[in-house]
Amino acid sequence: MLRKFKQDALRWVIPSQVAQPAELSLLLILKLLHRHMPLRAMAWYRLACWCQSKKIPALYGFMMRWIFFRFGMEIWGEIGGGLYIAHTSGTVIAVERMGENCSVIASATIGMRNEYAFPVIGDNVFIGAGARVLGEIHIGDDAKIGANAVVVHNVASQSTVVGIPAKPLRTVPTSQLAETTLNGRVKTVL
Repeated sequence: MLRKFKQDALRWVIPSQVAQPAELSLLLILKLLHRHMPLRAMAWYRLACWCQSKKIPALYGFMMRWIFFRFGMEIWGEIGGGLYIAHTSGTVIAVERMGENCSVIASATIGMRNEYAFPVIGDNVFIGAGARVLGEIHIGDDAKIGANAVVVHNVASQSTVVGIPAKPLRTVPTSQLAETTLNGRVKTVL
């Protein structure tokens, strides 16, 4: 629990980036907890998970309700360290499993669709504001889900999906990119 929370805190040294573990001290953790409400929510979540692992269900249930009423967030499942939630209000995270260093921006819903089955999300996944990731699907490592996308099918590693229903963006080979100068700046265009 403590290891995962430290990974969560590393995401707040410079918000949404991953800081080096050597940068983290007890004083810095206390400052980050004071400054960032989503990190406080993650601290409660990690403590609730610890209570669950120690078979203290009443305390686990109380803490999960506290997270919902205090921070406006529902969260459960096997979640790796380094979860960055920019805005907790209206966010629902119900997963089978979520990897490390994932980012959820705001008001996203991750959970079941038509049956009691939940997504499996890889490492370093970015989920944009208002996105919906629904059902028994797999989101690969380093995938990006655009704002307001509705994802109901598997997403390959290192791909970006957008739209309703979400579809992968077309990738352009670097050989087709051209550089032009605009007001003294180099700009990459198609």
